[in-house]
Amino acid sequence: MPETYDLLLRGARVLDPSQGLDDTVDVAVHNGCIAAVGRDLQGEARQLIDLAGRLLTPGWIDIHSHIYAGATTWGVHADAVCLATGVTTIVDAGSPGWANLPGFIDYVATVYRTRVLTFVHVSGIGLTHGPIGECEDIRYADPERTAAAIECWRDVCVGVKVRQGGFQVGDNGVEPLRRALQAGRYTNTPVMVHIAIGVPLDDVLSEMRTGDIVTHCYQGSGDGILGLDGDIEPAARQARARGVLFDVGHGGGSFRFDVARGALARDFPSDVISTDLHAHNIDGPVFSLAETASKLLNLGVSLEEVVHQCTSAPAAAIGRPELGTLALGAVADIAAFDVREGGHFEFRDVAGDVLVGERRIEPTLTVRAGTVYRPEELAAEREEAVQRARRMRAFTGRNFAALGWSPPDL
Repeated sequence: MPETYDLLLRGARVLDPSQGLDDTVDVAVHNGCIAAVGRDLQGEARQLIDLAGRLLTPGWIDIHSHIYAGATTWGVHADAVCLATGVTTIVDAGSPGWANLPGFIDYVATVYRTRVLTFVHVSGIGLTHGPIGECEDIRYADPERTAAAIECWRDVCVGVKVRQGGFQVGDNGVEPLRRALQAGRYTNTPVMVHIAIGVPLDDVLSEMRTGDIVTHCYQGSGDGILGLDGDIEPAARQARARGVLFDVGHGGGSFRFDVARGALARDFPSDVISTDLHAHNIDGPVFSLAETASKLLNLGVSLEEVVHQCTSAPAAAIGRPELGTLALGAVADIAAFDVREGGHFEFRDVAGDVLVGERRIEPTLTVRAGTVYRPEELAAEREEAVQRARRMRAFTGRNFAALGWSPPDL
């Protein structure tokens, strides 16, 4: 008897690194899960979509973002941005700390159509206000409370976050990291560590464990993975050898083409591609995970590896191997793209440098738990998210005229 499916996606090149699959096959969905993968699937489908000539992958996972909108100056309303660009799981990188995590659970994680997960900041204030160094006052960094928060919301929390730049930690050196690692040991979860100028890279990496994550691996502000001689710092190679992971974490100030080129030329690719999407870069230079991935593609990373770094690699990094896969019975999180070839596409890094590439990954369809979303249907909602981000930037930057207000003459 013929099968009956809710959704049948026919004829795409299906690339699923979790299963070593790279073939032109059909993908069927029933009750929100992957029901079949194979050539010329037979059966009735309530919805049939022809994807011939396109790339189909597991839904993408962005493990570094800031989506605590309304409660932090970084936060952006990213639900429509995700579903318009192939992202089915988005992970906040420490916007909530242990003190304000309940609000994140109630007003972000349970509201989004996109799956929402988070790293919990070891500082109780999280990333509430950009100019405040959240670990300058070490009293905020509490490993026991951080661990308790993670245990209370295990379904949403994937690990611990700490920023280890001099601006964020003041005179406290790697003490915030040590406290974050303690919380990670209590909960058996990874620690994501932001690297930046002001704390020696050797000091940071020497503390990190197998499975911990360095984010902003291609930043160029200082204390990064490239030494003054242009070679990879020995501490970075040693950390990788013992299983520390390296994440792109593009952001508004943490991804430079020259650093990425130097690292790739010396056989030091990232393990994971992520955006560090927030209110200050949603309308450039980040835009989306597909845009960030396209930059790596044009820097010489293969399409197959780019997809790996956006699907099964981040799933493993956050301890959720059931995600980032098209295995039978897995939740039907799927992304489809046009991979445009032979064009003249411009990409920008955080320093304003321009990369002219010949290839671009353009999202065409996202399936989240069996529900289909198309970019054009989300355009208005996505634009509203950008406008909200601009209003937040105006507010935090004291550009009151942009808000239609001026300080009174008292």
